[in-house]
Amino acid sequence: MSKKTSKSPRKLGANLAQIADAAGVSKMTVSRILRDSGGFSEETRERVMREIDRLGYVPNRLAATFGSEAASTLVGVCVPRVTSRLYGEVLESIDRTLFRFGYQTMIGVNDELPDVEEKWLRGLLSWRPAGVILSGRSHSSATLELLKATSIPVVEIWDLNTSPLDVSVGFNHFDCGHEMGQFLIGRGRRRLGYVGIQPSTTTMGSIRSEGFQKALSSAGHPLVASELLHDKSSFYAGYYGTENLLSRESNLDGIYYQDDEMAIGGLFFCQARNIDVPGQLAIAGWGGMEAASILPQRLTTTMVSTQGVGKQAAELLVARLRDEPCKDVVVVPTRLVPGATA
Repeated sequence: MSKKTSKSPRKLGANLAQIADAAGVSKMTVSRILRDSGGFSEETRERVMREIDRLGYVPNRLAATFGSEAASTLVGVCVPRVTSRLYGEVLESIDRTLFRFGYQTMIGVNDELPDVEEKWLRGLLSWRPAGVILSGRSHSSATLELLKATSIPVVEIWDLNTSPLDVSVGFNHFDCGHEMGQFLIGRGRRRLGYVGIQPSTTTMGSIRSEGFQKALSSAGHPLVASELLHDKSSFYAGYYGTENLLSRESNLDGIYYQDDEMAIGGLFFCQARNIDVPGQLAIAGWGGMEAASILPQRLTTTMVSTQGVGKQAAELLVARLRDEPCKDVVVVPTRLVPGATA
């Protein structure tokens, strides 16, 4: 509960006009005092602040956003999913960092579909945001035109864009998949499969798959088979995806999964069917899920810094808003962790 500094009853909901009338000044003077922009005497400031305290004035952020001289404090953030642990951690880091600088987030979900992102952006721009943070680098032509017309700072995250719209923070998903392909080949695996989700467009998971397959082909051992599910990534999807794949190709010696959730599901399928991992079948995921490190067999995966992506994205956006010098491309390191499953 806030501590009252006046014995008078606090009247909530007072607006600028009421404050100005009570203090005997103009609305513009009240606005200048609230923004500390100068043009008033100390005596006037004290008189206005006394009335603000007495009447219990609460700034109207919505009104400020839509047309006063005050700058917007809203930042739009659009990610593929909010149910994903990885994106959840990125969002948490972004929100915590922006809050520290006095900004608030407005979150959207695009399912990695450019047209959904475009629709979200159109709605967001009606709130006059200070800037936007978008996941990925695939945007519709209409989205690009909207961003160009508004001229607000834009940070693209997660999938590194070396020619960003404005600023990019992330890592190369193709390289992540390629590195894992080389690793498994180096471990003597020659008949490898892939389990993931069937994308309706080019997604970051499909880009990792491309990198993985490129590494296998370059080594002379192309991908034997894949199972692409019309579903969302989950433990169960990984479980039955593995079952489907091995029912067709029982002699595989390794499987790369779209992410750790699916890989853990695959690992549980193997345990249920007494398939020796990694002796008979290697399993590898992506993302560095916390559960992957406490399994009876630590999962072979690629660790990504979700906190690092979120924090740097938010800090760079604020730097752009303040016209401070900043890099336009920031690479966040990833790390392949050789676990006990490959």
